[in-house]
Amino acid sequence: MAEILFIAHRIPFPPDRGDKIRSHHILRRLAALAPVHVACFADNPADLAHEPALAAMAASHCLVARSRPLPLAGLAALGQGRPVSLTAFADARLRAYVAHIVATRPIAAIYVFSGQMGQYVPPAFAGRVVIDLVDVDSLKFGAYAAAATGPRRWLYAREERLLRAEEARLVARADRTLLVSPEEQALLGPRLPAGLAGKVGAIGNGIDTTLYDPDRVTPAAALAEQPGPALIFTGQMDYPPNVAAVVRGARRIMPAIRAVHPEATFEIVGRQPAAAVRALDGINGCRVRGAVDDIRPWLRGADLALVPLEIARGIQNKVLEAMAMALPVVASTGAATGIPVRPGEELAVADSDAAMIAATLALLADRAAARAMGLAARRCVVATHGWDAVLAPLAATLGLAGGEGLPDAA
Repeated sequence: MAEILFIAHRIPFPPDRGDKIRSHHILRRLAALAPVHVACFADNPADLAHEPALAAMAASHCLVARSRPLPLAGLAALGQGRPVSLTAFADARLRAYVAHIVATRPIAAIYVFSGQMGQYVPPAFAGRVVIDLVDVDSLKFGAYAAAATGPRRWLYAREERLLRAEEARLVARADRTLLVSPEEQALLGPRLPAGLAGKVGAIGNGIDTTLYDPDRVTPAAALAEQPGPALIFTGQMDYPPNVAAVVRGARRIMPAIRAVHPEATFEIVGRQPAAAVRALDGINGCRVRGAVDDIRPWLRGADLALVPLEIARGIQNKVLEAMAMALPVVASTGAATGIPVRPGEELAVADSDAAMIAATLALLADRAAARAMGLAARRCVVATHGWDAVLAPLAATLGLAGGEGLPDAA
């Protein structure tokens, strides 16, 4: 039986952040199709603790602790003329494992999760290669460059330029390149050399709508006891776009909300809050909760999800999770991209501070409308973003023959 090699920049366990949620469900689906060998990194000891779960799903695996500090990776990248993103994920042990698996196992397809891992595809591999970029990383660094000054602006612009070239190389190398939404696909197409855009497709993000069900969850006690409305933002809180979003919410949006609702709070829930996030605790009703064991009770106990992201790539899992929990959401256009909503019905879309404030106050003033929006949001997510439906095209993308296994390598 033909086998699959799955290469990812981060161990797909536990599925508790955006990239891990996607990679976890893709790996589960691949393992149901054929034996899968997994090469990936661990960011920290907590990641390493999940190695037994990885071993239980994979036919074999190589999990490497990524220990190179980013400044050292940056210096190496400058010396090599490569993107920092690639240098930070370069490792001889992982490369040796990939070479060994390809040489000794009947690998018919390689699935690469995240563009920085495309460097591990052996040049001579003749089987099918699928590269899941998820989103257009080069554009993200272009946005960083536009917002930065001084040396950071130069570094971000360099990363944007080199990653754009790497993305074009990967599309040319792969049989199929995937992005998380048709919108991301449309952004990448014009950035590629002529003739390559037709090799790009989209497979979206999904959500476990049985797990994320408000009827199965009790509100977090800290929110159930609160006298005023609770607005919530969830996510990895050392990720720069998330940091910028909550700073914006705390300093530019919450003062206007508290002028009408003095006891309103802005609940910032997510692991590893950066210093700029921790500094918000106690300001304008902000409460920095940090990591929690289960995000669902916090979503269940909140009155509204406020997602004022100014830089957003791909489909935002935080928005899908809030919608699945029947929570009304006020989100920027970028944060809502890739989710088939009717603005004003399943989700409120607003971009300027004034529009965010107006949409939030309107929903807080009309609880019946807020509840109706939340219920419509859940119906939308259940209908369009269950993982079974989202990943249905995966077998064909991998070139499955008759649903019985991968074909022989071409």
